[in-house]
Amino acid sequence: MPPSSLPADSGRPRGSVSASGSGPDSNPPDPGAFVVALVTVPDVATAEKIAGALLAERLAACVNRVGPLHSRFRWKGALDAAEEQLLLIKARGSALTRIEARIRSLHPYEVFELLALPVAAGSAPYLAWLAAETDA
Repeated sequence: MPPSSLPADSGRPRGSVSASGSGPDSNPPDPGAFVVALVTVPDVATAEKIAGALLAERLAACVNRVGPLHSRFRWKGALDAAEEQLLLIKARGSALTRIEARIRSLHPYEVFELLALPVAAGSAPYLAWLAAETDA
């Protein structure tokens, strides 16, 4: 959650981004530096484990969990289906190799979904927050 959306009395650190998202001398980050990565996982426990690791290691600034969702797919020549959770990971594109390696170390699937969609545009305050909360 971006710092500017937290209640003033939340007690959580607000970081260095101002409520307006920019100061007189700041330039908003290039939206193209960021991605939204999609990862499906089999259950809430796996979702929480991956999200926690990515956030703790500053590989992602935010991870949303959506689900349950019903996935239908082809696997090893047959039609299959599964109930899954979807992670929406907001991160720097430059961290994708490290993100993939970290997910690989925690994910139970033989072949897991990782699709990174480039960010074409975003609000300046959100992009500044995203930059401040992730390591390059």
